Amino acid sequence: MAQTKANLAVLFVDVSDSTGLYELLGDSTAFGAVREVIELLKRTTVTAGGRVAKSIGDGLMCVFPSADAAAKAAGEMQWHVAARPPLKSGEQLAIRAGFRVGTAIQDGEDVFGDTVNIAARMAGLALSGQVLMDAGTVAALSPRLRESTRRINAMPVKGKAEPVQVHELLWQMSSDRTVIMGAATAAGVASVREPRITITHGGKSTVFKSTIYFGREAAGNDVVMTDAKTSRRHAKIELRAGKFVLVDQSSNGTYVVISLANEICLKREELILYANGRFAFGHGTAEPGAEIVEFNCH
Repeated sequence: MAQTKANLAVLFVDVSDSTGLYELLGDSTAFGAVREVIELLKRTTVTAGGRVAKSIGDGLMCVFPSADAAAKAAGEMQWHVAARPPLKSGEQLAIRAGFRVGTAIQDGEDVFGDTVNIAARMAGLALSGQVLMDAGTVAALSPRLRESTRRINAMPVKGKAEPVQVHELLWQMSSDRTVIMGAATAAGVASVREPRITITHGGKSTVFKSTIYFGREAAGNDVVMTDAKTSRRHAKIELRAGKFVLVDQSSNGTYVVISLANEICLKREELILYANGRFAFGHGTAEPGAEIVEFNCH
């Protein structure tokens, strides 16, 4: 088949930290779990009007006719994977994704070119649960979808003289879920029970359905910490559009680990929580003496 040029949206998606998953669970169990997620991603791609160009390790390269189609597919992929029950080991699988719209060379089922390279770079920069894109792709989105993005930072990309402006698709925070998701999926999510989060601290577990405050002062905080690096009112978790959002309000920062992902430090920033994980105030969760708070979203 002859090579052709076309304007396409290229999306890369893979299972986060699959290497650690194989080491933790063993080859057979990890392979089975990852394969289930990959099949889910393939079905979501087709339903969203795209096609799978090829499989890459524990991930996929997918092609869509427009930026909107790729964004909706990425959002649905994240929703579906986040809604899966944890494995018997307690681990929650997660995915990361990145996409870009632009001119690409089609050669049979495969695609090549600058658009593909930058889409791959976006996926490589993404954390678990994130969907990233460049500024040009944001501009190609419809106005409603564009409102569900935020600028993160300028990042260096191999082969590019200037840093690329990176934006995130806020699939978790859309108040109108049909903006990100297809109508059928949105209807399914609407029937899900009220979101809850279990907070475990000091050997005690409590289920919350609304805002939770953390800090050293007993007055006004739902979870009282003893660590000297914790501020009097250090952080809070809010329920927004069906998702729990951790908001750091401190001087020393909040350190968060979600599922198998790398630790993130929040400083006057916020992060959507999903699956399960842990956080500590003022220093890393692995540091000796760290006062750990565990969470489980369900």
